[in-house]
Amino acid sequence: MSLYRALPSVDACLKALKTLFPSVPHAVLTEHCRTVIDEMRAAIREGRITSEEQLSLSVAVSRAGEAVQAAERPHLRRVINGAGVVVHTNLGRSVLAKEAQEAVQLAASGYCNLEFDLETGERGSRISLVEDLLCSITGAEAALVVNNNASAVLLMLDELCKGGEVVLSRGQLVEIGGSFRIPDVMARSGAFLREVGTTNRTHLADYEAALNEQTRAILWVHPSNFRIIGFHSSVPARELSEFAHSRGLPLLEDLGSGSLVDLSPWGLHDEPTVPDVVRSGVDIVTFSGDKVLGGPQAGILVGRKELIDRMKRNQLLRALRCDKLTLAALEATLRLYRDRDTALASIPTLRRLTMSSDTLKTRAEALRAVLAEALGEAAALSLKADFSRVGGGSYPEQGIPTTLVCIEPRSCSATALKERLLSVDVPVVGRLEGEHFMLDPRTIGDDEFPVLAKMLRQAVN
Repeated sequence: MSLYRALPSVDACLKALKTLFPSVPHAVLTEHCRTVIDEMRAAIREGRITSEEQLSLSVAVSRAGEAVQAAERPHLRRVINGAGVVVHTNLGRSVLAKEAQEAVQLAASGYCNLEFDLETGERGSRISLVEDLLCSITGAEAALVVNNNASAVLLMLDELCKGGEVVLSRGQLVEIGGSFRIPDVMARSGAFLREVGTTNRTHLADYEAALNEQTRAILWVHPSNFRIIGFHSSVPARELSEFAHSRGLPLLEDLGSGSLVDLSPWGLHDEPTVPDVVRSGVDIVTFSGDKVLGGPQAGILVGRKELIDRMKRNQLLRALRCDKLTLAALEATLRLYRDRDTALASIPTLRRLTMSSDTLKTRAEALRAVLAEALGEAAALSLKADFSRVGGGSYPEQGIPTTLVCIEPRSCSATALKERLLSVDVPVVGRLEGEHFMLDPRTIGDDEFPVLAKMLRQAVN
């Protein structure tokens, strides 16, 4: 019984915690104090606590303080991406440009004209906020924005194809991240899939044979997250467009990642740009805002005005529309695309994708120097030529040359270091290969170098 009497009181523990966490609500601190003292009581009962020193107020406050810190830490946290995957889906995809961040801050900090026409003083439309920019950049007649590309495909099929058949090559029955499949999205829209061709070869005659009075459209799904190599063929978009139009049908395309700039000069090939697709005669093209485009999460539809106007009147649109923060970030990002060089320099996704090998080697050497000063003898550091990835289901199987900083810790394994770096104040994600934990400077900002060094020092110690 003497050990139970030695338990600190909730009030004493609470008083100490209040001085450490003055902004945390009283009820929250009280709950943590009670939990810790209950755990101490259980430990006495089970024989895990055998002395009064283990029951001191300082011990209780320390344990409760750790619990408060963990509970008050935001669930959505900043992470340093050292993996070299530029559009890392699990880490939030594209980093917004400074201009987009400022636009979000402006829209979030006060009222705005989201659905208010400043010229007439009447109710306006949020749809119009970015439509002119999208048309100017892509060459399309009209545009519409929803909350992601899957929504864009759903809206397109629901409005244009519901109750009818959509013809699609078997080689394009894709599954994207999270087990979302094109056939399932189509079924949700109320359209019926008519598969044609084979996995590796589809000819114009296959499309011709599939048409009937129930056909509403031909759908082309760009294989942005996989590649078929070897013996294969498909019908070029322009030829398929001419065929569809000759039969009085629209050609719809799910482009996926949606690049607005040709990145082939930097070694990234086989990804048509949105303007290219529009020029090929596709009637509606859908793509993402937060992949290679480098903006916020959004699903963008551009194409023929009469078809876009129909989708604007669809009742699904209200359930799929974007909020003011997304539209603010998207508008600011699109404005940067009015000048190609400005876009390449200002949009982090494009800037990182187009970094030269020499620049990356120089940055890797600089990062190694910063880490060497911070870690001293705690780790061996070296450089290695390797490849970065675009990510986000874009440019599959295409690596971009980079230089990695390889860390071999002295006091633990590379696997242990990787695990520890997930629990530091600013978590760090990198690559693991053998006895080395590796960091790619392509996806690490210059301002993150000192933070990264501090986190590594925390982890190795």
